[in-house]
Amino acid sequence: MTPEMAVDLCRKAIQTILLSAAPPLIVALVVGLLISVFQAATQINEQTMTFVPKIVAVFITLLIFGSWLIKILTTFTVGIFDVIATL
Repeated sequence: MTPEMAVDLCRKAIQTILLSAAPPLIVALVVGLLISVFQAATQINEQTMTFVPKIVAVFITLLIFGSWLIKILTTFTVGIFDVIATL
């Protein structure tokens, strides 16, 4: 394996990680921000109020983007096996 192949493989791995982690993280960030603004406006400081909506939103996001995430991960895995086969 050449250094260029290793760098390309690492680049693809990081890209795959970022693409697969981005949708749930962005949704959790937006929901958390909205809940924080609501809590600041109403002065309600309930700790469980922040966790439950985030968890529900992330699960819904995973249900919506699940097939896309599996496609990305499968494509990367098949590419890894193709690289291993050519070594």
